Amino acid sequence: MDTTKPGSATAAAACLVAALLSLAGCASLSAHLPWRHRATPPPEVSTALTVAAADGTALSWPQVWQRNDVVLDLSAVTGTGSAVVMPRAGLAWPVRVALRVTAGSFGSIEVRGAQRLILPVPAKARGPVDLELPPGVYVAATRQITLTWGPANVPAE
Repeated sequence: MDTTKPGSATAAAACLVAALLSLAGCASLSAHLPWRHRATPPPEVSTALTVAAADGTALSWPQVWQRNDVVLDLSAVTGTGSAVVMPRAGLAWPVRVALRVTAGSFGSIEVRGAQRLILPVPAKARGPVDLELPPGVYVAATRQITLTWGPANVPAE
């Protein structure tokens, strides 16, 4: 730029100020750039459901919210057994319920609510598997869901 002409010094100063402001703007926008990833927040703990053993003893299975699903964590459950799941007193059923199981820990899980459903548990998978209960297995009027797990059911021939 020729600074000997009148007004060119002012133009040079204006360009310098504009360049400095744009660099400052880039620094403040760096948090919003697509290649800057934040850590995924931990899932929110849920207390929407109560779980009890068949004899009425309370079970403390972890449950978390995942979008609008309440995920009951059965990943520590093995062998055979049963449990009763109900919405917490004063609350309605969540929109969706999923069961988190460990692959190969048992063969299938039977769900009895408004409908009966048998969900096979995969024998092999990477990490825990979420089995979502389809609509209709429980409805607003369903008082409880009974879960029974054990070896895979072999259909009668």
